[in-house]
Amino acid sequence: MEGFGIEAGSWLRPEAATVFGEAAAAYAEHRPGYPQAAVRWALGDVCRPGVRVLDLAAGTGKLTEALTLFGADVVAVDPDPAMLAELRRRFPGATALRGTAERIPLPDAGVDVVLVGQAFHWFDRETVMDEIRRVLGPAGQLAALWNLWDDGQAWVRGLAEATGNEITVSAWRPQAVLPGHPGFLPPERGDFAHEQRRTTESMMGTVATYSYVIGLPDDQRAAYERRVRAYLRSCAVTRGGSFSLPHVTTVVRTAVSTPRPAGRPGA
Repeated sequence: MEGFGIEAGSWLRPEAATVFGEAAAAYAEHRPGYPQAAVRWALGDVCRPGVRVLDLAAGTGKLTEALTLFGADVVAVDPDPAMLAELRRRFPGATALRGTAERIPLPDAGVDVVLVGQAFHWFDRETVMDEIRRVLGPAGQLAALWNLWDDGQAWVRGLAEATGNEITVSAWRPQAVLPGHPGFLPPERGDFAHEQRRTTESMMGTVATYSYVIGLPDDQRAAYERRVRAYLRSCAVTRGGSFSLPHVTTVVRTAVSTPRPAGRPGA
């Protein structure tokens, strides 16, 4: 069975587990959130108060924030202590646990839904599908969400080129980010348009949270920032210093198809 994904295999890098930690506060401030319509669709038939949701690779809590508005009972799991600290600062009452997608610190059938925001492409996907199936209940659901720049407009394509951002609508291709798995139904996809208001400085704050920017040596980072600022000054849409950056939140969801096989680790 073919899944859905982003055609960018270089994104599958193990250092992602902690690469964002040094930019945790900026990540919380500048990364876009998720529109309520997208989260509601991700939850599907189980969108109700009290539904048990695992926010896997929760980061600073972008999805956790959206889920609390639905009255969900959320457990946030992330491998990076700095990201979790920021999540706990923003949501003092949240249940936040350190762990990885490959070894989730929850019991068998412990949640109704697993949601993954902007992170599934980092996972060891074959291992993760087994582990997610383990923690889901018999009618469980899984959804992965990505905020993609909507580069249907020329100026957004130019900004993507200037910033090196490949997380765009045009880069999205049917590929196995959610791989076929005997415990899950074939995936389906939904797309939800929204915008993020940006200024020149907040746009610079956004790109500073990208994994490939965080690790740049000082001289290369300075050159990168000069290039991005030059584009923002030259583009008619952005040169005024305030603009709306169009996004599409793409959601890929699936549901449990069969009981978890006996003898699986953790059974």
